[in-house]
Amino acid sequence: MSQDILINWSPQETRVAVVEQGAVQEVHLERTLERGLVGNIYLGKVSRVLPGMQSAFIDIGLDRAAFLHVADLMPNIAAKHATPRAPVPPPPAAPQTDTPGANGATKLLAPNPVLPIERQIFEGQALMVQVLKDPIGTKGARLTAQISIAGRLLVFLPQDNHIGVSQKIPPAQRESLRQRLVRLTATADGSPAGGFILRTNAEDASDEELVEDTAYLRKTWLRIKEAATRQPPATLLHEDLNLMQRVLRDLVGVDTQSIRIDSREQHGLLAGFAAEFMPDTVAKLQHYSGERPIFDLFNVDEDIVRALSRRVDLKSGGYLVIDQTEALTTVDVNTGGFVGARNFDDTVFRTNLEAAQAIARQLRLRNLGGIVIVDFIDMVRDDHREAVLTEFRKQLARDRVKTMTGGFSQLGLVEMTRKRTRESLAHMLSEACEACGGRGVVKTARSVCYDILREILREARAFNPREFRVVGSPKVIELFLDEERAHLAGLSDFIGKPISLQSESSMTQEQYDIVLL
Repeated sequence: MSQDILINWSPQETRVAVVEQGAVQEVHLERTLERGLVGNIYLGKVSRVLPGMQSAFIDIGLDRAAFLHVADLMPNIAAKHATPRAPVPPPPAAPQTDTPGANGATKLLAPNPVLPIERQIFEGQALMVQVLKDPIGTKGARLTAQISIAGRLLVFLPQDNHIGVSQKIPPAQRESLRQRLVRLTATADGSPAGGFILRTNAEDASDEELVEDTAYLRKTWLRIKEAATRQPPATLLHEDLNLMQRVLRDLVGVDTQSIRIDSREQHGLLAGFAAEFMPDTVAKLQHYSGERPIFDLFNVDEDIVRALSRRVDLKSGGYLVIDQTEALTTVDVNTGGFVGARNFDDTVFRTNLEAAQAIARQLRLRNLGGIVIVDFIDMVRDDHREAVLTEFRKQLARDRVKTMTGGFSQLGLVEMTRKRTRESLAHMLSEACEACGGRGVVKTARSVCYDILREILREARAFNPREFRVVGSPKVIELFLDEERAHLAGLSDFIGKPISLQSESSMTQEQYDIVLL
């Protein structure tokens, strides 16, 4: 299926839209101020070693020194920028001891191979490190010296020779995939050159795709090592790929016709990156210089607005209702504009077929992951149910994110899962409503009035003010002045105190305050 990629760049935000057959299928966002440091590789400088904590503070050029624990330190790491120093003799080996095993048999314990941190690094030493955790508040970043570089299909471990497979892949397939990866990543003499871990989304990857990812990762590592020989300490050696670079690495394929970007400067930078790492994509890169905003070409902004709505209208007159919860996402299919009972089965069947296509697109567009429950309109005929399920699976097969779909349950529901890859579009662009707290509903103005009357009665029993003043939203105050006037006056007579009203436009319908005067 032909694919076009649109990139809208601004200093504060990068937005990417994936368009297939004229319709937006995916939207990716990255905001400059929200980009973290995780994955970045630095040539750090040891500023302080703390033997009591078995850790060290490393200067990587940030406002605060970063933190490195001995467990995250690779043994025998060379540091070309360090001041020469006499080697520290290793501590005497601890005697081997025997301890009962889990089944009662004697188990031999080897000596602990981890040296104290003060015997491995020293102040002033240059050390290549990678950020594990971003700085938070007054705490500096958390580091590791065990470098790993993530690709689209593989994770490269340049300081290790281990070949592994993701634990999420079924055990029956792991060994064959591991042997295949050993063969594809071996050097000319048959020896490994760094370790690799096959990621979950590489389960069905071809040999050519794995070889391309291997070449990209090794080339990236060579560039990092070369930069470490010429840069001073506290320097960034490798920054985790930005959104535009990840698009070239992860989204561009043989079906991609064009990659259009509306910034001349970013087009040049992206072309340079593509020429070095993905030369096949250079010819597809285009600088968009049209007067219309690039996202207007396919009404992307309108699709984003609709993707934040619960309701999705179908061309047939039906509609979907999509609700995203903490545990799962539910999709309800409704006939909507259908009236009458003539050819009812065919109408339901056509609506469900259209819904199957729309649901698959919405899952990609909204990036909904986890468990998804789809409630299609009830169908009597088995062949209709099977056709809808076949169409649904066909549309999901176009999704680059892994999905699994079951059949119709006894309750007529279709259960499926979609792998979580990043936050959903709604979570990235929106937040819980301050008025309702994310419930999606608020109390009626009359309910709030009665809450206020009960609260005044409680306050009157505990305190003896001269007057009670109710401060609330305009709609609540208006109701007290009109339909609830008699109830307010009756309460005032009962407690023997005047009750005044004050409208506050900044308050939401559920907010109010009772002031004791």
